[in-house]
Amino acid sequence: MPGLRRDRLLTLLLLGALLSADLYFHLWPQVQRQLRSRDRPPGCPCAGRASSQPGDPAAASSDPGAGAHNFSQAGRGAEPEGGGRGVSDSKLQALFAHPLYNVPDEPPLQGPEDALLASQEALRYYRRKVARWNRRHKMYKEQMNLTSLDPPLQLRLEASWVQFHLGINSHGLYSPSSPAVSKLLHDMRHFPTISADYSQDEKALLGACDCTQIVKPSGVHLKLVLRFSDFGKAMFKPMRQQRDEETPEDFFYFIDFQRHNAEIAAFHLDRILDFRRVPPTVGRLVNVTKEILEVTKNEILQSVFFVSPASNVCFFAKCPYMCKTEYAVCGNPHLLEGSLSAFLPSLNLAPRLSVPNPWIRSYSLEGKEEWELNPRYCDTVKQIYPYNSSNRLLNIIDMAIFDFLIGNMDRHHYEMFTKFGDDGFLIHLDNARGFGRHSHDELSILSPLSQCCMIKRKTLEHLQLLAQADYRLSDVMRESLLEDQLAPILTEPHLLALDRRLQTILKTVEACVEAHGEQNVIADGTAEQSAPDSGQANLTS
Repeated sequence: MPGLRRDRLLTLLLLGALLSADLYFHLWPQVQRQLRSRDRPPGCPCAGRASSQPGDPAAASSDPGAGAHNFSQAGRGAEPEGGGRGVSDSKLQALFAHPLYNVPDEPPLQGPEDALLASQEALRYYRRKVARWNRRHKMYKEQMNLTSLDPPLQLRLEASWVQFHLGINSHGLYSPSSPAVSKLLHDMRHFPTISADYSQDEKALLGACDCTQIVKPSGVHLKLVLRFSDFGKAMFKPMRQQRDEETPEDFFYFIDFQRHNAEIAAFHLDRILDFRRVPPTVGRLVNVTKEILEVTKNEILQSVFFVSPASNVCFFAKCPYMCKTEYAVCGNPHLLEGSLSAFLPSLNLAPRLSVPNPWIRSYSLEGKEEWELNPRYCDTVKQIYPYNSSNRLLNIIDMAIFDFLIGNMDRHHYEMFTKFGDDGFLIHLDNARGFGRHSHDELSILSPLSQCCMIKRKTLEHLQLLAQADYRLSDVMRESLLEDQLAPILTEPHLLALDRRLQTILKTVEACVEAHGEQNVIADGTAEQSAPDSGQANLTS
């Protein structure tokens, strides 16, 4: 009997301890929160953020993309994913709230004719693509004796990639007020992949397609096309260099590595400059086994996977040259950093024109192009269609300014949508050779500006704003890049190089104004014949 009483007493003590712990750790905190909410005055601005403070790891981990910055909402209380900054001290939000970034585009959009795609035609085309993919996927499973309970894919009209395509208009790839880009970045970062394949460049090298739009295919710089569960597509470029590695001085620009972080940073810079000509790009850690090898149907791609001596899963490009395991990219052991750039609409829906850059470089070990030898080369360009009457030359100069800021010497061609005609904007594709050397400013990239001595007023005003301390370019880039999952994207020397190069651009414009007068240099509209005769402006290194 005494032993039984002792057991009951121990049980009661244990139950009492559990009840006390439940009261202390569960019920009492809830009572405290209710009491605090009653004491708070109505409309307290912190009430809605009480459960999502930066120090709350549960809130931070519930949705990694929930804090992604929507640049169209700048100045409206949105917090960047990097956390810690209030609205008042966010230079990025202040920049996008500035009147320069809220001026309606000129000329104003007139209607459906200014949109790149006719929505109904595009949706019919995408439905056919989805149906064809389902048929091929079913046939592949039958041939491989695979069983899957996954339902057929359905085209969702609200899918972010569909809305991105339908939102492209004559002013840019997206409008500042569009929410589709932020959602697209989130989806590319998180959606599972359902297929992986070589890009058209690699297929052209293998003779697998007639890729007439391919400019300069390269097998060394491996890139893959990944398709996601919402049927959206992105170009994947894997990491080839560490952030702090610089391009060696003895490297020619056409054999330089392509950097995944350069693609990501180029998108953010293009958005900050308000060009909106770089497709949305985001960083992602990709499981090369589950998200590439196990979903690809391409036997050639499957054959180039191997396990390294360090037990890392690697793969390399299959091409007629330079295709060895030394050039492979490897996971750690499966995860690999890379950039994902959203695909533009199919050429069947939205044909694009690929045009040689008038300031193209010589892709040989010797020799120079005419523009490198003739300081008055721009006079010749101005006499040639379409540079003699349209906005094309001013758009070329915009592109040169962008390339100088990122240090990209590899702009051999540019592309534009044929629907928008000669005055259409240039698409700033393929920026992976940027941000190679922070210690060197390649002044020859600025030759279109220094030789033609012309610049859009809108472009100049944005550059002048970004040179001010309150909107310093390096600061807003640093803040913007914190949104990316792979942050830090650029090292500090690369960020500071942006400020230095910006000053070089402004000094070049200043020299042009002193030589030719402001009315002949700063263009409000199209580049008419009132543009000054070319005379090389003095570049300040």
